[in-house]
Parts: sequence; C-alpha cells; structure tokens
Amino acid sequence: MEHLYDIIIVGGGPAGYTAALYASRAGLDMLLIERMGAGGQMTQTGDIDNYPGFDNGIDGFELAMRMQKGAERFGAKTVYAEVESTELSGRIKIINTKNAVYKAKTVVIATGASPKPLGLANEKELVGRGLHYCAHCDGRFYKDKTVVVVGGGNSAAEDALYLSRIAKTVYLVHRRNELRAARLYSEAIARTENIIFLPESEIAELKAEPKLSQAIIRSVASGETKALECDGVFVAIGRSPITDFLGSELETDKNGYIIADESTKTNLDGVFAAGDVRTKELRQIVTAVADGAVAVHFAEIYIDENEF
Repeated sequence: MEHLYDIIIVGGGPAGYTAALYASRAGLDMLLIERMGAGGQMTQTGDIDNYPGFDNGIDGFELAMRMQKGAERFGAKTVYAEVESTELSGRIKIINTKNAVYKAKTVVIATGASPKPLGLANEKELVGRGLHYCAHCDGRFYKDKTVVVVGGGNSAAEDALYLSRIAKTVYLVHRRNELRAARLYSEAIARTENIIFLPESEIAELKAEPKLSQAIIRSVASGETKALECDGVFVAIGRSPITDFLGSELETDKNGYIIADESTKTNLDGVFAAGDVRTKELRQIVTAVADGAVAVHFAEIYIDENEF
C-alpha cells in the first residue's frame, strides 16, 4: 500500500522549514521536498539583521541551517528532489519528482520567488560582491557610499528612498523616460537631493576588481555608454514566483503568484501557499515564517474535518 503523508511541503526556505517545524511538532506525518538546499533566497545574503532574535545579525546560510535543524529536531524529514509536476485537485494530492511519486492529504507550496536578473555575463559571480537584490537586507553595508538602483517600479523607488538615508549618492537607472512607480514615490524621489535619476538608461556591463567598482551605463536612445563609479548595485526589476511545475490547477495573479490571503488557503481544498510564492504586500523572512505556521494550522483543521 502506498504511503500517504498528512502533509507534504514543497520548498525548503523559511516558509517551508517553519511549516516543517510546526507539522513535526504537531505529530503530523510530513515530508519536505527541496530541490537544492535549505534557505532559498536568504542564503545569498551575507548578513541578515532584520530577523528578530539575533542582536548582532546572522549569516543567511547559517540561519537556513538553523531552521532546518530546528525542524529536524522534532523529526522533520527532507527529500532533495525537483518536483516535475503535481496533481492537486483530487482528495489525495500527488507530487511527481523524477525518481518518485509522493502522496499526501494536504500540500503546502513554499517554493518562493527569484529576483529577475539583469542578464549580464558576470552577474552570478558578483552577487554578494557589490551586486544585490534586496536593499533592506544589504543596504547597511553602503553607508556614505555610492550605489545604483536599477528599476522604475514601486520596489525600485522604495529601494532608492531607503538607500538615500544610508548612502552618500543613489543613482536610479530606468529604461523609460519616467518612473512607473506610484506618484507618491516619484514625488518623494524628486525631493530627495542625493537621488540622481538616470532615465532612458540601462546597465550594459559591471566591472569588478575583485569587488564591483563600475557600472557601464548605456543610453537606450543613442546606445552611447559612460562609466559610473559605484560601490554597489541593487537590482529591483521584479521577481518571478517559482511555480512552473504546478500547471494550471492553482489560481494565480497576472504575475504568476498563487492567489492566497493571510489564511494561506488557495482555490483548492487542502492546498496552501506560504511565503514569497503567494500574493502578499510584504515579502520578508518574517512574513514567510508566519505563513509557514499559518499553513500548518489550517492544514491540521482540514485533515481533522475530512476522512481519508
């Protein structure tokens, strides 16, 4: 007879391992499936100082390991595999990986979202060496320095305003001739003396020796380039939810995020979305871990109310 788990968690970031902690402590028969390693996006952050409980901050990788060990202390089980497809509409939920098929009464999707890259040749090598995707995570390293923010939406505008309180100079690079951000942000940027807006521009190249030292800015209109001396670059051109394996069963918004409110319930009974993968106003580690706990709470209720 095939094994039927009470709950399967897909994704081993902060939302996933919080769900694993709460599920294992509750005595649920659970399994967490992670494709690479614990931690998700936070492992790319050298020093996290906005997560409560660590007065001197904590390395992102170390926090990820602690979350995993904390869950495993209560018996949480992890399988490292990439989920290829799912069948979630039925009473029994089916998770298909390359080498195995897993079944469960409930499923928590906690696969997160990944920042959209600039698409430059040396981009991966520069992550953490001057190139960042989270201003609130890494901005404090650039006190009284020169930074570049790439993007024109609300996130980029928020990042530029936040960094303007830390850095000496903030260049805001955007492909269009005006920001797409809400008027409130645009007006605030116009009033902020140390933010320099570079419209109709894009980053053509990043130079490092070995840390990032220059951004080559290219005019979208003319193609001309100029070198901009800087200490750091923050990319805010959007994120992409990791949902490609789900098919069309779950309802998503126009950007691909799974539609779920603070209950983490999706349009499918017994299926929950936690962390950055779901529709929400603020995507941070603290909001992800909250989602993980909430998802297990409602999963327990669902299991108790249904016969299997």
